[in-house]
Amino acid sequence: MARRRQIYEGKAKILYEGPEPGTLIQYFKDDATAFNAQKKGTISGKGVLNNRISEHIFTLLGTIGVPTHFIRRLNMREQLIRQVEIIPIEVVVRNVAAGTLSKRLGIEEGTQLPRTIVEYYYKDDALGDPLISEEHIACFGWASQDEMHDITDMAIRINDFMCGLFAGIGIRLIDFKLEFGRIWDNDYGRIILADEISPDGCRLWDMETNEKLDKDRFRRDLGGEVEAYQEVARRLGLLPEGDGENAVLDLESHRKRRGK
Repeated sequence: MARRRQIYEGKAKILYEGPEPGTLIQYFKDDATAFNAQKKGTISGKGVLNNRISEHIFTLLGTIGVPTHFIRRLNMREQLIRQVEIIPIEVVVRNVAAGTLSKRLGIEEGTQLPRTIVEYYYKDDALGDPLISEEHIACFGWASQDEMHDITDMAIRINDFMCGLFAGIGIRLIDFKLEFGRIWDNDYGRIILADEISPDGCRLWDMETNEKLDKDRFRRDLGGEVEAYQEVARRLGLLPEGDGENAVLDLESHRKRRGK
């Protein structure tokens, strides 16, 4: 088999050249990072779980009309995706005070916000992904005004959908990160959702116990990272009953049995 050409490697994923023009293969790693990669580690089986969870959520978003880069899942760790021109902005949607918002404004973690907040961060690891405003985005031409309208509208729509999705399985969606990209049709660029949606980029708390079911378990040395990710997959109906490594390895056979 010919060796695939690597296009890009990030903290949690690797992108390879796809089988057709305009496509890429997105590979999910087990690597875990926090605090702008100052803390590094491995969560065994994370890539398998994130691949499956992200596939599930992107597929559901597609059914409600949210355009995404996702085409199909190829195997336990890889997806076929559309190649996009990434907008250099991380969009963070916040429903409940947590993380940097609590630190910046002195608001106790877990405080329900009076309204959903959409924040923008400039994607630059060397700068620590600084918080920016729409004025910065317009000034430096990172996205047009029309593109920002599309991005913000999609972010709110995704939030509404995901809040309901997770509430239905007893999980409170605290906040989450989104990335968007452009696809081109001649001279016309269109904004679509890119990257992934998984416990790596979402804060997910159990509604009854406030137990953290996301990467904060790694950030804060709480332990039980694998079990938390597995619990999210189980509640979404993506993981067969069982525990430990065997449950993760059963993902593929479970998917085939369900005909998905």
